[in-house]
Amino acid sequence: MKNQVRAYFVEAKWFHEWQIPTMEEYMRIALLSSGYSLLITSCFIGMRLVVRKEALDWAMNDPKIVRASNILGLMNDVTSYKLKRRHIALAIEFYMKQYDVLEEQVHNEFHDQIVKAWMDINQEILKPTAVPMSLLTLILNLSRVLDVVYREGDSYTSVGEGMKDNIRSLLIDPIV
Repeated sequence: MKNQVRAYFVEAKWFHEWQIPTMEEYMRIALLSSGYSLLITSCFIGMRLVVRKEALDWAMNDPKIVRASNILGLMNDVTSYKLKRRHIALAIEFYMKQYDVLEEQVHNEFHDQIVKAWMDINQEILKPTAVPMSLLTLILNLSRVLDVVYREGDSYTSVGEGMKDNIRSLLIDPIV
């Protein structure tokens, strides 16, 4: 949690001082401020019957599957940029400025990063590890949530018919 609050402070400093970080600086901080790593760790703690200290230590050392799952947060930036939400600077803007490329090129690059992140997640799920599979499955399922929420737009901020249909099919009319 301390790292997340420190990341908020850095983002606030950038905003108030009109600083434009490099894409690498932005991603390092944005991955912390997203709260995703904290969510994963919190979920692990809630699974106290399964989780041992070694698993928490593993999660705190930024394993490949957590990094890859965090990258899926780029979908939120892409969606927010498409919807012209301009209250905060987004990864797309930093990337375009740093590399002097057009928006379409950034979308292609981010799409490639998201595809690679899914490949990394799948690889980590399929290879044997000292961490219980239930913990890896939790990360996989949280990644799936990000994908469902942001793939076709920002269903987190503006719940549309697509997300309502997803919720209906999952909770109201499930296949049993």
